[in-house]
Amino acid sequence: MRERMARFMAGRNGNDRLNLFILVLGIVFIILGIVFKKTAAGLFNILTLAALVIVYFRMFSRNIMKRQAENAKYMELRNKVISRFRVLRERWTQRNDYKFFRCPSCRTVLRVPRGRGKIMIVCKKCGTRFEGRS
Repeated sequence: MRERMARFMAGRNGNDRLNLFILVLGIVFIILGIVFKKTAAGLFNILTLAALVIVYFRMFSRNIMKRQAENAKYMELRNKVISRFRVLRERWTQRNDYKFFRCPSCRTVLRVPRGRGKIMIVCKKCGTRFEGRS
């Protein structure tokens, strides 16, 4: 049985991170359908079915290059979101020691030590000087 399944899946895309994300999204739609029984249960059931159809289509697809490109695009977007939250978490942990300013011309985030009073801040990227209270 195992080798028959391996032969069937040969040359097909299989499972990847995008499929896993869509599957989790389908589970969320199931839970929302249970929570909103009377108002929007039908909509969530349709969304769940659509998510499952997409997962199986992508899993059994023989167009591996296209599925890998879709997965790469998803991973790029995912990494952007994760890195944004990572930056926010780092700023949150450093909030007691540093104050963060945004350059008025290039919008770069600058970090200066707290407790220095009124200081001149020079942007390392564009060289703009501005005043700030740390």
